[in-house]
Amino acid sequence: MSLWNDSTTGLVTLPDGRRIRGRGLREGLPANDELPEFGLYLTARRHQEETWESSWISWPDFRLPRSPGAAIAALTDAYERSASSRVEIACDGGTGRTGVAIALLARLAGVSGEDAVRWARANYRQRAIETPWQRRFVARFDFEP
Repeated sequence: MSLWNDSTTGLVTLPDGRRIRGRGLREGLPANDELPEFGLYLTARRHQEETWESSWISWPDFRLPRSPGAAIAALTDAYERSASSRVEIACDGGTGRTGVAIALLARLAGVSGEDAVRWARANYRQRAIETPWQRRFVARFDFEP
């Protein structure tokens, strides 16, 4: 297992130093970038990769995950994996759902619920997290059981 190099397209460094890649599936794989070792895909229809290990969350565009608890469990797993392997998070466009996921990973890394959307927009994409209900989900989700 290894970690992303500094020139990786879409690389996000979380506040605790873990690094993940965010991307849009429609964009394809960035040329000359390393391949992920694990991918978490946030799409309405099942997405699975053949080349690396992957997991899928049923998550319609502009909405919230169909099973919020399962989504948080999958994001927590991706966060843990990012300590020792190349993890990517992706949805179709790479902005809304991926932005929500990156904001939630930032929360796991210590960012407060009220600052997580702002943090994701500053460190990933300026328009990350597209809807009011996505912003509320990031701010209010309770990670404690």
